[in-house]
Amino acid sequence: MKTKFATLLFITVFATLFISCKDKAKEAKTTAAETPEITEEITESYKANLEASTIDWKGFKPTGEHFGTIDLERGSFEVADGKIVGGSFVIDMHSITVKDLPADDNKNAKLAGHLKSPDFFDVDTHPNAAFTITGLEEVDGKTMLSGNLSLKDTKNNVTFPVSISHEGEQLVLESETFTIDRSKWNVKYGSKSFFDNLGDKFINDDIELKIMVKAAKS
Repeated sequence: MKTKFATLLFITVFATLFISCKDKAKEAKTTAAETPEITEEITESYKANLEASTIDWKGFKPTGEHFGTIDLERGSFEVADGKIVGGSFVIDMHSITVKDLPADDNKNAKLAGHLKSPDFFDVDTHPNAAFTITGLEEVDGKTMLSGNLSLKDTKNNVTFPVSISHEGEQLVLESETFTIDRSKWNVKYGSKSFFDNLGDKFINDDIELKIMVKAAKS
């Protein structure tokens, strides 16, 4: 009986780990910030449609997950010969919302407030994050977008896969779901990268992101 129980427990744990690994989005390649490329080509500017653009986030802990959205404040692409050659975006960190809890639940406001506090993103001191494109290249059949992500007081370059298309007069850039390691931007609360003896009270360093930007020629 003990042998059967141990075998069943092993299978359950293995299956859980396998599913977790399978479902986990790939972490964006993260390196030191880079200088954006300067093009001498004649470019057109596409201004982001803020209402039609979305940034979805998801965070994880041993007992579950939370997810929500963040809004763009402004942004634009520079396009030459139909290809994106540059761009920059400002993210409104005050706009962080929580979507997995009912809006009228006190826990919703408590969590959103905690994410905006100095424990996490300290939005009163750092009201904006920013992303500046540093390059695009084709790798193994995928379009890889690189850019400097400034978050709190730290700037790193991140690379992740995107698709680029057109909807009428709009340019649409949509990322695959990817993760960033918040510890690389000094977001420390509940992180095992900074604190020992957290037990099961830790919060995963990985933040899952999915970005979609629609922009029209300005």
